[in-house]
Amino acid sequence: MAGTSKEAGRLRAIHEAEKMGLRAIHNRETTGHPGANTPLGQDGQMFSQVRGEAPTEEMPRVGPKLVPRDVEPTVSIVIPTKNEARNLPYVLSRLPEDHEVIVVDGNSTDDTVGVAQRLRPDVTVIRQTRGGKGNALACGFAAATGDFIVMIDADGSNDPAEIPRFVTALKEGADFAKGSRFLSGGGSLDISLIRRCGNFWLNKIVNLIYGTRYTDLCYGYNGFRRACLDVMRLNAPDIEGSEPGVMLWGDGFEVETLINVRIAKAGLRVTEVPSFESCRHFGASNLNAFSDGMRVLRTTRVESKGARDAAATSRLSERKTAASWALLSTLSDEAVWPSEQVP
Repeated sequence: MAGTSKEAGRLRAIHEAEKMGLRAIHNRETTGHPGANTPLGQDGQMFSQVRGEAPTEEMPRVGPKLVPRDVEPTVSIVIPTKNEARNLPYVLSRLPEDHEVIVVDGNSTDDTVGVAQRLRPDVTVIRQTRGGKGNALACGFAAATGDFIVMIDADGSNDPAEIPRFVTALKEGADFAKGSRFLSGGGSLDISLIRRCGNFWLNKIVNLIYGTRYTDLCYGYNGFRRACLDVMRLNAPDIEGSEPGVMLWGDGFEVETLINVRIAKAGLRVTEVPSFESCRHFGASNLNAFSDGMRVLRTTRVESKGARDAAATSRLSERKTAASWALLSTLSDEAVWPSEQVP
């Protein structure tokens, strides 16, 4: 009897977790309008078009579409930019033509926006609302419409030719495809000794606290199913009381760690993808190894409560394939780590 009760409880937990991934769609269908509240705030609107309610703490977004898996998934590429006019020709010319491209501009003083619009007439340009890479990504994610979302840097250090690797990993069952410079087939020409050491120890700390096996914590070239936005819970582009150009916690480079640890806490299926990082083509990086490293460390600490238990509980649940590309592959067997990588 005790075994039967335990199994029934486990099945109820799986059922409840699966419903979370569908709640945004159910809300939209039952209310009949795109402004229904979801775990991420208001569903169905770009951040610049949200209805007149007070801003939420978490980002609004375009709601997922139930696209059958026998149809090819749609892909949105989000590119945060700030004074990247000289680098965009390299990046944009190498992106797949059939993907949605969203350029998020951080108040550039050069011709970043004009270059993007000339090189890619179908581009969607979003102005970020505060400062920092995290805010830029949140603004871009809020506008993305694809089943899969890929985040890529604008400085030319990430190779757009690797995007199919991330898409393949997601099509083969991963919820989150994480780029890694430290897998076979990856590498970097850009990471300094100080940054390499910092990344190594921060990576060790996260793996210890969260029970993960990440090989490259501080790398921002990733792809994911759009339902992962429910897990990421990034800051809303517009938050009452915030000031333009001023970063909140989660708005800076720590966003990459914030995403990684929340994905881990949810027990989602992760596949690491080898990626080669080149040097920035033009200009100087906005990254500060010390201050941004401290923000990453703070993120790790703040998010750590109950981390190992949450991840372990989720990974004990059985996982089956979701009915739509945009949804999570439902609660899972264990996450996929370096022993099971995309070649």
